[in-house]
Amino acid sequence: MERDGKVVMDALQSLAPRLLPGAAVQRLVKLTGGASQHMWSLDLVQGERIEPLILRLAGPWNGQERGSLPLDQEARLLQLVERHDVPVPRVRHVLEHGDGLGIGYLMQRVEGETLPQRILRDDTYAGAREVLARQCGRVMAGIHQVPFDDAPFLRRLNAARALAELAEEYRGYGEPRPVFELALRWLHDNLPAHEPEPALVHGDFRNGNLMIDRTGLRAVLDWELAYVGDPMADLGWICVNSWRFGSQLPVGGFGSREQLYAGYQEASGQRVCRRRVAFWELLGTLRWGVICQKMARSFISGADRTVERGAIGRRASETELDLLNLLAPKE
Repeated sequence: MERDGKVVMDALQSLAPRLLPGAAVQRLVKLTGGASQHMWSLDLVQGERIEPLILRLAGPWNGQERGSLPLDQEARLLQLVERHDVPVPRVRHVLEHGDGLGIGYLMQRVEGETLPQRILRDDTYAGAREVLARQCGRVMAGIHQVPFDDAPFLRRLNAARALAELAEEYRGYGEPRPVFELALRWLHDNLPAHEPEPALVHGDFRNGNLMIDRTGLRAVLDWELAYVGDPMADLGWICVNSWRFGSQLPVGGFGSREQLYAGYQEASGQRVCRRRVAFWELLGTLRWGVICQKMARSFISGADRTVERGAIGRRASETELDLLNLLAPKE
């Protein structure tokens, strides 16, 4: 085990008895997590009892992106939504200063699959694909009904502010793209006329951040981009073409808009505003394009020369095609 793994293991072994008397940590494995966080899989073992857990530790960039929650706040949010029956991994322990691991938390390890290509193509998940879009609608409705007063750290973000921040970030890269400019103009001209009732928004509800098993949706992951705003933003984001991974089905590559909307309306008792969903889908497509632009800049500058950064950076051009398709006049 590499040296930082030994440091993590030693700290966890000291922590284990406080979580479960007489317990020890076994099978510590480092997972991929990126620059913003580090992730480890482990088992907390007490005799015959085994608790499968995930450790999330803050990396150098966690919480430094605009609108991104530090891991301790994300843990508090997970605890809040779990109390309101949203399917999320249970937080086992929020790290304290004396734990010697920095900022982060331990959570339940939920069994299932998150890799979109497997979810969309493997026969194991054929049954799940039949019900998944409707389940996503229901779960989104549950998220949007969670009272957010107990999470005062969440920022407020309406459509106008989201558009202004995205435009500022895009122009900061100094790389004009005519299709992005066209999308920004359309979004400005089509801002929702009325402010909707604010709700808790997941902010990154999409294929890839969902834990799936044979029966469908097990848990919603990655809450660091949550905020208080227009609930239709979540429905628009999951329909962005980049999250279909080559499938023709608009909702995450696994379902139809009608299934998504039906699940949402059944659970919320409220009609989906398709016009606002369309606005957020286009804004989300542009948002992903700007993120790709950012990754390309990071790769070219040498700040992050990983193959993943370079490959994702090239996808900004794909989002231009997606934007043109969305902007094309409908017959």
